[in-house]
Amino acid sequence: MPEASDRARRDRVFLVVVDDSAEREVALKYAALRVKKSGGRVALLRVVEPVEQVEWAGIGAMMAEERREEAEALLSGLAAQVQATTGGLPILIVREGKPVEEVLALLEEDPRISILVLASATGSGGPGPLITALAGKAGGRLRAPMTIVPGSLDDKELDRVT
Repeated sequence: MPEASDRARRDRVFLVVVDDSAEREVALKYAALRVKKSGGRVALLRVVEPVEQVEWAGIGAMMAEERREEAEALLSGLAAQVQATTGGLPILIVREGKPVEEVLALLEEDPRISILVLASATGSGGPGPLITALAGKAGGRLRAPMTIVPGSLDDKELDRVT
């Protein structure tokens, strides 16, 4: 029995949505520390907005390619941070679409994802649009638990709670 338990811990994937918020760093550190201390793997998802209708198809394709390259470069840099903490490479995922829909689709498609990790916004405007949507109407479609980390936690506090 312990072998199955150990394998389940290794196969567990913590999904972090890589957006442009300042809180993203907190979610990333939380997930990496959880993996380091309890096993598993980190997955980084970057959702790029689709290119709006442009008159020339070639220009639209070029714009989409640029957005994808920027997303891949960002994920590569964050992958180095995750590897430094966990000792393993994260799964890197780039998708095009609306963030809520792409997160839900990925959770449905990939059974390895065990936990969705998001950090709440630190301002007075609410927890953030993704958390608001996933805790609201879209929450019924979640296939994995969602961990919401306070976006104001510092490294010492993150180390303590993980």
